[in-house]
Amino acid sequence: MKLPKKQRQPLLKEKIKENPFITDDALADFFEVSVQTIRLDRLELNIPEVRERIKHVAQQQYDTVKALPLEEVIGEVIDLELDKHAISILDIRDEHVFSRTGIARGHHLFAQANSLAVAIIDDELALTAKAKVSFKRRVRVGERVVAKANVTDIGEDRTIVEVNSYVDQEIVFHGEFSMFRQDQ
Repeated sequence: MKLPKKQRQPLLKEKIKENPFITDDALADFFEVSVQTIRLDRLELNIPEVRERIKHVAQQQYDTVKALPLEEVIGEVIDLELDKHAISILDIRDEHVFSRTGIARGHHLFAQANSLAVAIIDDELALTAKAKVSFKRRVRVGERVVAKANVTDIGEDRTIVEVNSYVDQEIVFHGEFSMFRQDQ
């Protein structure tokens, strides 16, 4: 069901607006066209490539991480509102996977989620006191993991952070983190 360019381009624009992190490969699969066709469409529509779209989203002002240096967060933080919500992305590369299977090592998914749970805390000191995690499906090399963290409860010295990680809007990891915080 290949669509003509005049029909495809508005839909392409809408699809990217819905998910600015979608790759050209995923768009090509969705529209059943070549990656080159998607690139040409983006060029005509003046839509930047995914890396530039991610940088643009990241440049939109968000809170500053307090509990650890930003470069220590696993993945790229693209949205952060302290004590509320945060989003990071992690592209799974060869160094993240088992060489024989191409499947991501679980500690990378955990590290992305855990460091995001630390980053979301509005305190100079935040430590993981307890974590309950489950891996929902295998993640492979080349996939992009989008982790979304939400604070669900702020107690006297603990904050509960729920993190769900997705690949193409399919959940691949779930974690509930009980975070110790110094001030509250």
